Amino acid sequence: MAYRLSRSSSQLRKHISIIPPFSSLLCQTSTSTTSPVTHNHHPDGPSTPLQQTHLHGLGTEFGLANKYLLDYFSLQKFDFRSLRSTELVTGSRPWFRYQTTSHFCASRETLLKGEKEVSIVSWIDLYLPKRLRPYAHLARLDKPIGTWLLAWPCMWSIALAAPPGNLPDVKMLSLFGLGALLLRGSGCTVNDLLDRDIDQKVQRTKLRPIACGALTPFQGLCFLGFQLLLGLGVLLQLNNFSRILGASSLLLVASYPLMKRFTFWPQAYLGLTFNWGALLGWAAVKGNLDLTVVLPLYASGICWTLVYDTIYAHQDKEDDLKVGIKSTALRFGDQTQIWLSGFGVACISCLTLSGFNAAIVQDGHFMQS
Repeated sequence: MAYRLSRSSSQLRKHISIIPPFSSLLCQTSTSTTSPVTHNHHPDGPSTPLQQTHLHGLGTEFGLANKYLLDYFSLQKFDFRSLRSTELVTGSRPWFRYQTTSHFCASRETLLKGEKEVSIVSWIDLYLPKRLRPYAHLARLDKPIGTWLLAWPCMWSIALAAPPGNLPDVKMLSLFGLGALLLRGSGCTVNDLLDRDIDQKVQRTKLRPIACGALTPFQGLCFLGFQLLLGLGVLLQLNNFSRILGASSLLLVASYPLMKRFTFWPQAYLGLTFNWGALLGWAAVKGNLDLTVVLPLYASGICWTLVYDTIYAHQDKEDDLKVGIKSTALRFGDQTQIWLSGFGVACISCLTLSGFNAAIVQDGHFMQS
């Protein structure tokens, strides 16, 4: 396996020589001048030929090499601006690419002028047809953490509703897993439709498909309808009470993106939205709601969301101030650690209360199957 590193500065080689997976390879490198690598989109015209360094016999896992490079450059504050183009490829598939001339939109083909930044190619760009890539990025299919955060409260609730000594219903777990994927994609689509003007002004979000022009708002709306139609198919597998309860969550999904314009607590509203499954999971199994169980579980999920999404919001503080939107990160400021510690304690306390009320424990002992 051979790795090719295109560069125009010896600085990069100096940094790579320090990274463990690459340090033993420099004695095997050979330097040569190859065919020109050009960027026709550069405002100054095509770039000059770049010096090529070939690294042979890389004795490490593909993902580990990726992690070492990105983590090391981040920690060392590596100045990519000194480079004309940097590209590390395995065969014909790039896994680390730096473009100096433009931003890549979600399709990685629509170009926007902007600052230089690192673009990491995901599995969407490698394996999906070009026409589907913007839609997959719009649904955040390459970032599954949001789906997991939406699915876990559902799984907790289904597990609590299971008869003592029995495993949770596998069919319900599967349905709610699929539902979480579809609802998360729908929520991201609604968010990007409503926030497209704001997203263009925020560094982290200006490459989203609608904000950068890879998709039109009408295409996003059609995709939203498609996802909701599939979600309806999942919802119809549940009992009537759960269908009504599940459909009512769409009000929260549709209104959440607007909250950051009016309140410093949009993360709390996200908690109401993301943890609706704590109510729905129990209802799908039992056909009703035991408020002594599901309300503490729901409150626990809200506190949990406040913790992780406040941390997440801190990366956008500067941009949020510029565009005039609000967040708990701005509200808490330097007292964030105190606030989040309190929410963490509340989260664990509510989880404990929910489990106790669900009769997981009796007389101080866990129930035996």
